[in-house]
Amino acid sequence: MSGVLLVLQFVFAILITIVVMMQKSSSMGLGAYSGSNESLFGAKGPAGFLAKLTFGLGLLFVLNTIALGYLYVQDAKRSIIDGVEIPTNSVPAVPIVPSSQLEPQAPIAPVNTESK
Repeated sequence: MSGVLLVLQFVFAILITIVVMMQKSSSMGLGAYSGSNESLFGAKGPAGFLAKLTFGLGLLFVLNTIALGYLYVQDAKRSIIDGVEIPTNSVPAVPIVPSSQLEPQAPIAPVNTESK
C-alpha cells in the first residue's frame, strides 16, 4: 500500500510542477486568486481553472503525505522478529557432546624443580 502511495506522491509532485509552470506569471501576488468571475474558461481564460487545479492537486499531495507518514509510523512499530515463530519442542541446532569426546588440550610441560 505504501508503495502505491509513494508512486502517487511522485506523480502529484510532477503534476503540480507542470500545472504551476503552465500558469501565467503576474505580479499581483495572492490577489490573482480572488476573483468572482473565475469559471472554467471564463473572462480570465484558463487562469481560474489552473488555479483550482493547483489547489486540488496541492490538497491531494498534502493528504497523500499525511497517509504516507501514518503508514511509515505503523511500519516502524513492527519488527521483523515479531513474525518469527519459535518452535516449542525442537532439537537443538548444536549437538551436545560429552566432555570426554572433546579434543584434548596440549599437555603442560613439567617444571624441573631439581637445581644443578
